[in-house]
Amino acid sequence: MNNITLPPPSAPKSRREETASSVTAFRTPHFDCETLPDALRLIVYVPGVQPSGVEIATRGPDLTVTARKAHVVRANWKSMHVEGVQRDYLLNLRLGRSLNFMALQAELRDGALTITIPMRNGSSVTGVSAASVRAA
Repeated sequence: MNNITLPPPSAPKSRREETASSVTAFRTPHFDCETLPDALRLIVYVPGVQPSGVEIATRGPDLTVTARKAHVVRANWKSMHVEGVQRDYLLNLRLGRSLNFMALQAELRDGALTITIPMRNGSSVTGVSAASVRAA
């Protein structure tokens, strides 16, 4: 009879491993994307989130939306196994460099977070300027 021994659990060796394990505490929200002539509009559905729980971060061409629910523990609390439903939201999108993230506008209404990001000057939705497109 063979015995199988597992190595003891170790601390994450890198930040990437640590981040990967903490991402499981989140779930990806549903979202819609709409291209306007001069902007990009994202509608991210985050029910149960208050405006103070929303964090929007940009880094290069990436947009990260973190929306945390208010977790209230009541005096008469009983376990209902709703941990999967009560997870916070995390959305990572690579949107490109043709957007002006510094002029980003966001609004949260009835569980729908609307993010509008205007295009940079001289850019179009695809990132190709109209002046550089020539007919063949």
